[in-house]
Amino acid sequence: MAKMRYLTVIALGVGSFLGLSGEAYGHDPVFSPGPHVLFEGGKEVHAELHRSERGNETENEAAIALNYGLTGDWVAGLELPYQYLKEDGERNDGMGDMTFSTKYRFWRHDTLGVQESVAALFKVKPDTASSGGEPSLASGTTDAVAGLTYGYESLKWYRWASVRYRRNGKTDEGLHRGDKFLVDFAGGIRLTPPDYWKPDTVWFLELNGEISQRAEQDGRELANSSGQEWFISPGLMWTMRNFAVKAGVQLPVMSDLNGNQDKSDYRARLEFEWHL
Repeated sequence: MAKMRYLTVIALGVGSFLGLSGEAYGHDPVFSPGPHVLFEGGKEVHAELHRSERGNETENEAAIALNYGLTGDWVAGLELPYQYLKEDGERNDGMGDMTFSTKYRFWRHDTLGVQESVAALFKVKPDTASSGGEPSLASGTTDAVAGLTYGYESLKWYRWASVRYRRNGKTDEGLHRGDKFLVDFAGGIRLTPPDYWKPDTVWFLELNGEISQRAEQDGRELANSSGQEWFISPGLMWTMRNFAVKAGVQLPVMSDLNGNQDKSDYRARLEFEWHL
């Protein structure tokens, strides 16, 4: 009976925590979006390190992002990356294009110790690096991403699903990189009960899919383009009050690429979040 009373107190406390301040401490997967938003007036400083290898190409990226809670359900932010690309032994590095993003949580359902929510997201990446006056790895296009994401968060178990569509623009030379569908499923588990005064760890396992359409040059389809890749992605999130560290690696489990295209070897990500 005492044990049951103890568990009930924990459930009520964490349920209140999720319901009242979960926006500041919500958990999202490493490689896919979740419906997590900030509280109204909340600020998030976010730093990321990415690394990927594909054939004889290695790409590293460091990015800093700032997010702001416009309301308790609506967040907006911007991200500025610096990229380092190495291909066939040749190095190319510089600023990448700035990204502007927003996310709106339009559905939320709270029960004892559980929160479910759905959010819509939108990102746009203008061709900002081309006009920066500094060395850059500009794409030369304006691209946009729109999608939906669902999340379930409880005392122990988590699950997420998302679908996104990326629309790529056309360069001045008439190149249109193929658009992409992005599909994600993820689960998470917390092995020990949460305690606000102690570090908290959630382990993730994701399935991430990328389905690319044909690229075109001046309206003509390019043979070495389109296809799909799927990844299994283990990761974790370590949280201490309003500071969090996320890390994970994407491992390809299926590649079906048309023509002569290198398959992904792996992708890795390390993130730092600080909520104010």
